[in-house]
Amino acid sequence: MTLRKTATPPMGWNSWDSYGTTVTEAEVLANAAFMAEHLLPHGWDTVVVDIDWADPTARSHGYNESAPLVIDEFGRVQPDPVRFPSAADGAGFAPLAARLHGLGLKFGIHIMRGIPRIAVDRDLPVLGVEATAAGIADPTNVCEWNPHYVGLDHRRPGAAAYYHSLADQYAQWGVDFIKADDMLWPYQTAEIEALSTAIETAPREIALSLSPGRDLSAAHVDHLRAHATMWRICDDLWDRWDDVEANFARLARWAPLAGPDGWPDADMLPLGRIGIRAERGEPREGALTLAERRTLVTLWVMARSPLMIGGDLPTSAPETIALFTNDDVLRVLNTSHRNRELLRERGLVVWAAEGPDGERWAAVFNLDDRARVEPFDTRSLSLGAAPSSVVDVWASEPVAVEAVHEQSDAARSVAPGSSVVRLALEPHGCVLLRA
Repeated sequence: MTLRKTATPPMGWNSWDSYGTTVTEAEVLANAAFMAEHLLPHGWDTVVVDIDWADPTARSHGYNESAPLVIDEFGRVQPDPVRFPSAADGAGFAPLAARLHGLGLKFGIHIMRGIPRIAVDRDLPVLGVEATAAGIADPTNVCEWNPHYVGLDHRRPGAAAYYHSLADQYAQWGVDFIKADDMLWPYQTAEIEALSTAIETAPREIALSLSPGRDLSAAHVDHLRAHATMWRICDDLWDRWDDVEANFARLARWAPLAGPDGWPDADMLPLGRIGIRAERGEPREGALTLAERRTLVTLWVMARSPLMIGGDLPTSAPETIALFTNDDVLRVLNTSHRNRELLRERGLVVWAAEGPDGERWAAVFNLDDRARVEPFDTRSLSLGAAPSSVVDVWASEPVAVEAVHEQSDAARSVAPGSSVVRLALEPHGCVLLRA
């Protein structure tokens, strides 16, 4: 079929922040049911099972060095039937995918680049060709943080055949979305091209997300657009303000490059109840304040980053779930253009975007640890000299716009003849405006 491109940034849920390598079928279905009932009407439609779904010995806080991954006779990982009972008797993820499709959702899985070490150790055959796992493996190109896989030697024809066998199996299962890991740091050109080509020829449209994105240069943008639906621009992001703040600069660089040809991805939203059996931390409702959570969502939306919720949806706090159901905020994600950073001074950051019906959006962020009230010339926010109305999008309330007739300390930096809005900003907080 084809590598699936999307007209708007993908939106969904991923199991990593809550369950790490240990998520079960029952937990996936619980989150899918919650999404279908509460979030699907707002555009959230994808459920992704993250890493190590083939490991029957998976545990919290790390990877098992010699994990006995469940594989088939062709060296392809299969769901652990204990954690995923519907995968028994060789059914794979097909029954789970069918359940999600019945809810109106898309089904996604995480994969690692390369081939499992245990397939190489057993020198299993590659489906459809005269090649074996040991013959196509590249032991010099291994993942430095996951011990279960080795890279492929793409000078050997059997390497491409192995990726084709994976893509065909995922298509048969009903997979709609693949998150392929260890692709971008370092940048794995041959692996990306081989997997993308395999997906292009598989009998189902499948979106491709590439990770992890550490130190990713925008010099790769044309290659990424040609071979992926979305790609990470950072390492794993957790519920720490420092992680959020670091993405301001990255998104300022990448947002002008975002669009239907490909979406720069600022990583999952570590919001809601996370750390249940995760790689990091203990069970918690996230360490970010409510103001910081709103800042995170606003920045991702203004930059048009994909949105993948990391928290366990059924057990997350209502005030967190409310961040995902504000259609006026999500309209920025789905319809805006010319998304860009305008200003970064004195602990303040300003972003702007424009809408299809003449809307103008401005997001003002306070990076400081203290609250502040700041006057802004509406022209500096790209809202025009005298907007007829300005709305606080999160609060759904009008914002007072004052005409300035003469210079004063109360409206410093605002020239006579323009208009001023005075914005109260919480520590690490933001205001999202629409004119």
